[in-house]
Amino acid sequence: MDQRPERGLRIALLGYRSAPFSGGQGVYLRYLSQSLTALGHEVTVISGPPYPDLADTVRLIKLPSLDLYARDLGSVTRTELRDPLNRREWISKLSGGFVEPWTFGERARDWILTHAQHFDVIHDNQTLADGILDLQQAGLPVVTTIHHPISRDLNMALAGASGWRARLLVRRWHSFLTMQARVAAQLNHIVTVSSASAADIATDFGVLPSAIQVIPNGVDTELFRALPDVTRKSAQLIATASADAPLKGLAVLLHAFKLLSADRPALQLVLIASPKPGGDTEALISQLQLGDRIHFVGGASHADIVRLYAESTVAVVPSLYEGFGLPAVEAMASGIPLVSSDGGALAEVVGDGGLLVSAGDAKALAEAVDVVLSDADVAAELINRGQHRAHRTFSWSVCARQMVEQYQRCIDSC
Repeated sequence: MDQRPERGLRIALLGYRSAPFSGGQGVYLRYLSQSLTALGHEVTVISGPPYPDLADTVRLIKLPSLDLYARDLGSVTRTELRDPLNRREWISKLSGGFVEPWTFGERARDWILTHAQHFDVIHDNQTLADGILDLQQAGLPVVTTIHHPISRDLNMALAGASGWRARLLVRRWHSFLTMQARVAAQLNHIVTVSSASAADIATDFGVLPSAIQVIPNGVDTELFRALPDVTRKSAQLIATASADAPLKGLAVLLHAFKLLSADRPALQLVLIASPKPGGDTEALISQLQLGDRIHFVGGASHADIVRLYAESTVAVVPSLYEGFGLPAVEAMASGIPLVSSDGGALAEVVGDGGLLVSAGDAKALAEAVDVVLSDADVAAELINRGQHRAHRTFSWSVCARQMVEQYQRCIDSC
């Protein structure tokens, strides 16, 4: 690769799965690529399906896979299975595994090596595959973002699994972690989104702390903003907490909401989530007799979420662990009082922009929410501090500039 000045870098940004409107990976790719192009850089996103929704200024290269999480195994044709990578995906899904990071890494390596002269730096978004390591070993400047080590998800999933069969399936699906840990330990330039994640990566993946640079995620402060024309309801809590991911702490929030409901019969809870029919979340809601006071909103657009924030009284982030905690930053930017757990990086991210309680403590969570509901001055102060923190620390323009500095360090070291 030719050495080029910081201005006008040609950046390849990789993502093995980039769902456009759900999950942090697609959101990260969209806003980082858009912000980098706004600074005058040329960005090409290289992604497997589901593909991201990108700004018109960003080029998208689609690397097809079988995408077996969007189709049935039986729909795969003989023609598709002639491709050895497709066969690997099919066999892995059949046996309960998840091999997409590895197969995407193989496809991305081959594509980039063919087009390497068009890029100054390769930025991998948590694929952590052998193919990505091959690019570094070929002498290309490679930066990798690790949002947090998925080993934390594995440990929580194992703790919540009932029976040896369930634990076996959890371990089988997470078997890609062996590759990710091995690859991460050999990468020279790793970016993560918080100091808490940096410590976890060093511990779980054996990465030298000197190889890790902290650059936080950004938030679209033009989208996530206060809507003064929307009337705020006096007794509506809101949370973005996946119903099927134990790390998100929804069970803790439901127990806290039950405690609050005893003295606040009008209180409602809006959950931006889609629970699994007949799953643990529905069972807990029924057990706590909260069905008529909880409203799930699935498939909400960002604009829908901003409006829900504007009409709600308190935003709650109950996570047991977060490598970053983007919903907390989005709530602060949207001008709603925030109550958050201190799980993982949340204490670091929220700072003085919200009330913090110990992760997993339903009673403390309920008491903090009650303080905000009871004291308008506290609520107003949290709104002011949260918005100030979101704009000062987490706007995408700030984060993109820090990322460009990291790209240049990587390029200069090659």
